Amino acid sequence: MTDTLEALEISTGDFPVASVIWLHGLGADGNDFAPLVPELDLPVATRFVFPHALIRPVTVNMGVRMRAWYDIYSLDRTDVVDEAGIEASTEAVTELIDREIQRGVASENIIVAGFSQGGAIGLQAALRYPQPLGGVLALSTYLTLAAKLEANKSPGNASIPLFVAHGTQDPVVPPAMGLAAKDRLVEFGYAVEWHSYEMAHSVCAEEVADINAWLISRLS
Repeated sequence: MTDTLEALEISTGDFPVASVIWLHGLGADGNDFAPLVPELDLPVATRFVFPHALIRPVTVNMGVRMRAWYDIYSLDRTDVVDEAGIEASTEAVTELIDREIQRGVASENIIVAGFSQGGAIGLQAALRYPQPLGGVLALSTYLTLAAKLEANKSPGNASIPLFVAHGTQDPVVPPAMGLAAKDRLVEFGYAVEWHSYEMAHSVCAEEVADINAWLISRLS
């Protein structure tokens, strides 16, 4: 067991029947995507959970301490990765999913969303989860520990809907990394809904509209 992550929570109505667990990117915190909630017009009362990653030194940022889901040793993400950090954060997010089920939300009504580094962890946690989930929003991200994920992916989520999106002008996570993640997920047998947008390492209005439509389709 890990310590439960601190999180900001926003509910769109009383007695939520759906949950969206949304993971921020490197150096941000759970407040980063909270402003999007009023822009989403969902059909059911939904609890948005925005966890804060732990604060840790990040090697590529000269060891400066910041909120991060794991350390990044090199800008070349094909190099050695912080496997222990990735696994610990994956476990922490898994426990958040467990908690939403304990709070009365059906697993099929739980969406895991993540941006950049948070998206990498979101994919790890959701695709390994034993019970079927409602879907994954993987935004401006990449796939890490792909071999372990392929070996450990859950039959219960073999058909999980995946919304994978990337900016064509992203200087932080190059578009090629997003496309490579999409292609690898397809190789693993997942049905991937791919979107690209004329933007940098960010979120744009068109993407938010597409996310809203996708969430409505998943939670109707």
